[in-house]
Amino acid sequence: MGSSVLPDNAVRLPQTPQLHALLTIIRDRDTPRSDFIFYSDRIIRILVEEGLNYLPVDEHTVMTPTGVPYTGVAFHGRICGVSILRAGEAMETALREVCRSVRIGKILIQRDERTAQPKLFYAKLPDDIADRWVLLLDPMLATGGSAIQAMNVLVSHGVKPEKIIFLNMIASPEGLQNVWKAYPQVRVVSAWVDSKLSDKNYIIPGLGDYGDRYYSG
Repeated sequence: MGSSVLPDNAVRLPQTPQLHALLTIIRDRDTPRSDFIFYSDRIIRILVEEGLNYLPVDEHTVMTPTGVPYTGVAFHGRICGVSILRAGEAMETALREVCRSVRIGKILIQRDERTAQPKLFYAKLPDDIADRWVLLLDPMLATGGSAIQAMNVLVSHGVKPEKIIFLNMIASPEGLQNVWKAYPQVRVVSAWVDSKLSDKNYIIPGLGDYGDRYYSG
């Protein structure tokens, strides 16, 4: 995204040489599927870890094996993941590795051929999702249409926008702005922000269709 300023609700991962190298591998059209999955999973793990930094904590004191108390913090409240199908499912493994026994819901949104707008086709969410913090998962943020529709679904199920943390690997500046306009209270955490959208709404330079590369090769 160059020197452009991110919306107030958006943050990027630290732009380290390691992250840049990992993204270079998965952007390469000649990277085989096995490597694409392996290095994508590494990025997603870093992304999930960063997303957890935005959960609230309370002071918590424990007793150490030396008999000396230590005052630290403990997470406040329960969480769940919600993946936007199908690409979002690729992020579930990393979330489960970081958060034991985490509950995960799923939302399927596809383009309506008549209106060319995103349309909800399926949603399966935890019954108590309104009482949880939600990590919304989708690797790519292009126009933001699917993400905003997913946020609409979560809000309609009682989730407060300020309790949604949207995790994505690569975002477009346009998509970030659209999410900001629709839900400024939602925290958006991206690994990288690319230059722009093409006239066909593809992220440039992007990495192609994430779901196809992850699941089909």
